[in-house]
Amino acid sequence: MANIASARKRARQDEERRVHNRSQRTRMRTQIKRVVGALRSGDKARAESAYKEAVPILDKMADKGIIHKNKAARHKARLNRRIRALG
Repeated sequence: MANIASARKRARQDEERRVHNRSQRTRMRTQIKRVVGALRSGDKARAESAYKEAVPILDKMADKGIIHKNKAARHKARLNRRIRALG
């Protein structure tokens, strides 16, 4: 355990950020799963709608540094490719 006040504060902040970031990552993964679920069912309209909801969340996670920008781009590209393949 940290002994210096600034180190204790840093540990508190790190824990708060870890919990917050974990919930944000979970939210992102849930959105991706909604798109994949719609794709598996073959519902293109629902997949496009879910994709439009997922894109801003992926972009926000990349902007905040929770995930790498290339990871966000990779997810968007793969999902978009699968949606286009349905048509």
